[in-house]
Amino acid sequence: MNKKNYALGVFDSGLGGLTVVRELKRQLPKEDIVYFGDTARVPYGTKSAQSIVQFSEENVQFLLKHKVKIIVVACNSSSSFAISVLRKKFSLPVVGVIEPGAKKAIEVSKNKKVGVIATSATIQSGKYSKTIKRLSKKMKVVSQACPLLVPLVEEGWFEKKATFDIAKEYLLTIKKSGADVVILGCTHYPILKPVISRVLGRRVNLIDSAKEVACEVKAILKKHNLSQDKKRKGSCKVFVSDKPQHFKKLAKRFLGYNIGHIKKV
Repeated sequence: MNKKNYALGVFDSGLGGLTVVRELKRQLPKEDIVYFGDTARVPYGTKSAQSIVQFSEENVQFLLKHKVKIIVVACNSSSSFAISVLRKKFSLPVVGVIEPGAKKAIEVSKNKKVGVIATSATIQSGKYSKTIKRLSKKMKVVSQACPLLVPLVEEGWFEKKATFDIAKEYLLTIKKSGADVVILGCTHYPILKPVISRVLGRRVNLIDSAKEVACEVKAILKKHNLSQDKKRKGSCKVFVSDKPQHFKKLAKRFLGYNIGHIKKV
């Protein structure tokens, strides 16, 4: 079978990676997508590096059963700890979410101060900070772990006062730092953009890595001559490891439309 007809394989610890799927669908409408959300083990951000690497490898093994031509790691915790391992272990291209977001933040920042909000694991890895400093030594990076935001999103608490209060508490350091750009270092966080923006103020640019990831996937497919060239609309198959009904209910918030059949594996 022609590899051009293979799907894009995307995984995340839960729902958040659907923000990446939405952008992939927008930029690459002909491509089929196979998405796996590891909802039984969400969140990854509170797990050990060893567990995150193990889960990530298992997720790739699952996606490979569905004829994929590229792996998109739509999870910041996995991108922080597992990318290098996955690239060594598997022969197909592997794209993470950290570098594309870091590049965009450097490009957009005027005062050379960047804020990063993410899960505890991503912040502890220091991956964003190291990547930004490697790409531009002039940048100052202020990082903040926001572990409670993922469960709030998974609960569907997008507009509750409690969510606003928690975000306000977390974002205090970032606000004081004067950063003019903040990277949403977790794929769940774009859903809370209105809340985060309300806390930080409109002058602060929020970087959602999904757009930049889709651009990178597009470039890799072109470079390796793997782009789907048939005139067709791509399909999207969704698999989860737990709670398919709950996932389906919240997925509309991420994608902007109702998802079809979701299979539990």
